[in-house]
Amino acid sequence: MIINERSTRHERIMTAVGKMMTAARTAPKAKGADKLEIIAIDNENIKALSDKTKELGIKHGYNFFIRDAENILQAEAILLIGSRKTEQALNCNYCGFPSCTEKPENVPCAIGIADVGIAVGSACATAADLRLDTRVMFSIGYSAMAMNMPEKCHTVLAIAIAASSKNPFFDRK
Repeated sequence: MIINERSTRHERIMTAVGKMMTAARTAPKAKGADKLEIIAIDNENIKALSDKTKELGIKHGYNFFIRDAENILQAEAILLIGSRKTEQALNCNYCGFPSCTEKPENVPCAIGIADVGIAVGSACATAADLRLDTRVMFSIGYSAMAMNMPEKCHTVLAIAIAASSKNPFFDRK
């Protein structure tokens, strides 16, 4: 049997993305309450996300959105990790309001944001162990959230994923 690395790359990357998703899911969370949504996209979904990111970049005058929109077209997959629009009822004041009941609905729970960050760290550590090319992108997560991916999330971060001879997500224009 002869297996060409190039012809099986996408399948192997998607298997690795599954491991990254597991790492994100099993990452520690505040109060042990799992409020995360985790999805992976590839192919035409990456193109649609790129188009949305360009649109938002033009609308808001964010040139880095336009750069990132082009950059993710080099990804084999994108992992999206978000926190659902819920509160932890800790009244911690991390969001800037005295209590969860006084926090406006459009203000994200800071604890949920921290949970996303911890999950992203776990996913990226797994990717590093598997020697994948990655980059965490706020811009792509923001655009995904505008597309309701994952559904009903107030905070989303994206991890672009590739396996190439040089990481395409660094040394960008």
